[in-house]
Amino acid sequence: MPKANVVNMAGQQVGEIELSEAVFGIEPNEAAVHAAVKNHLANCRQGTQSSLTRAEVSGGGRKPWRQKGTGRARQGSTRAPQWTHGGVVFAPKPRDYRYSLNKKLKRLALKSALSAKAAEGNVVVVDGLELPEIKTRAMKNFLDAVGAKKAVVITPQVNENVVKSARNLPGVVTTTAKILSVYDIVNAGQLVVDKDALAIIEEVFAQ
Repeated sequence: MPKANVVNMAGQQVGEIELSEAVFGIEPNEAAVHAAVKNHLANCRQGTQSSLTRAEVSGGGRKPWRQKGTGRARQGSTRAPQWTHGGVVFAPKPRDYRYSLNKKLKRLALKSALSAKAAEGNVVVVDGLELPEIKTRAMKNFLDAVGAKKAVVITPQVNENVVKSARNLPGVVTTTAKILSVYDIVNAGQLVVDKDALAIIEEVFAQ
């Protein structure tokens, strides 16, 4: 049974908690994690690249010179691809790079990422993750106290004080228990999880 340390907001260890074997204790499937990360990066692509083909470049309506008798190669337009200021062959056009993965694969990838972090000892459970005010310094001091720099901070619901206090910290991502990203987990050094959020994660993703 995997375990994690429970700390308070001062970074002091106040106990230990057993993590769900079904979520944090499986054998990580690297292929599933790779597929999920690749899918995330593909879905992030804007796909807004666009160049002009020879049909779209302005000008070039007149034949540059007559077909025969000049000694030069025949040309029909100054906007053909071999000309300066001509169009682009097979010009890239806006496209959608998004594709979907099946639900079982996504669930397996998430469990694999969480299990890998637990096996490395990089899951920190916080006994009540609360900030009285929006203060970046307070958030940084807390993360330094628990030894987390590049971290994913997970709360039960959207906590405005936590989100706004962490958004200027490089490498720190905030999310809620029901919306976990495999890419963020793999990319992070540590998972800093509120105790109530941990219960939600184990309830939602245990099936």
